[in-house]
Amino acid sequence: MTGNKAVTTWQKIQLFYQNILENGDKRTDNWLLVYSPVPIICIFLCYLIIIWVGPKLMERRQPINLKPVLIVYNFAMVCLSTYMFYEFTASSWLAGYSLLCQPVDYSDSPLAMRMARVCWWFYFSKVIELSDTIFFILRKKNNQLTFLHVYHHGTMIFNWWAGVKYVAGGQSFLIGLINSLVHVVMYLYYGLAALGPSVSKYLWWKRYLTSLQLLQFFTVTIHTAYNLFADCDFPDSMNGVVLAYSLSLIVLFSNFYYHSYIVRKTKTT
Repeated sequence: MTGNKAVTTWQKIQLFYQNILENGDKRTDNWLLVYSPVPIICIFLCYLIIIWVGPKLMERRQPINLKPVLIVYNFAMVCLSTYMFYEFTASSWLAGYSLLCQPVDYSDSPLAMRMARVCWWFYFSKVIELSDTIFFILRKKNNQLTFLHVYHHGTMIFNWWAGVKYVAGGQSFLIGLINSLVHVVMYLYYGLAALGPSVSKYLWWKRYLTSLQLLQFFTVTIHTAYNLFADCDFPDSMNGVVLAYSLSLIVLFSNFYYHSYIVRKTKTT
């Protein structure tokens, strides 16, 4: 009886996994890191191992000078974010997307494929951004390895794997569009900061960068909540996940803002 039950459970797991593989967007199945969740899970596990082992390996070593790498990396991310912002904007505008309710166009039309491709690039950019954490570790900036940082970087790769796998386009375009714009500003800030003290003394606007990040989460929350309760042909399951996730980021970033700019300011006055 136990053996039969175990077989049944295993068969259910296999069926569930097969459904994950086969019920996705056929247009994106052959794209890098899309068809199966296994590769992105492996990347995530490696990411966690690096976070755990990295600081221990660097404990008795001097911080590594990554200035040239950081300058190139941050300004390359500015270029990539600018490209994605343009592609999200152009694709949605030319296809006549609605800001209130936009179903996914699963056709092979040029505009539908253009939107799907920029969604993939956005997803892949989240994999690239895991490098932010590695740079912190190599520079011994372990105070930057906060729960907010690890949670945000680690979960975005899964959110957008699901996005590209099942809903490459539709109303999720707005998340990519807004986030790409915010990341143009964010990586520009970090790129300028990497140039050194001669430039960093002019970067007084970090507080407003955090405010901009919070504004994007509020915008996504309102937009997703509207679509969740409206009669819109977009998966409610996806809307529910995005809504819960954006609310969690509002809480975490608000907490960061409060402790970084309000509590710290009160202590210094």
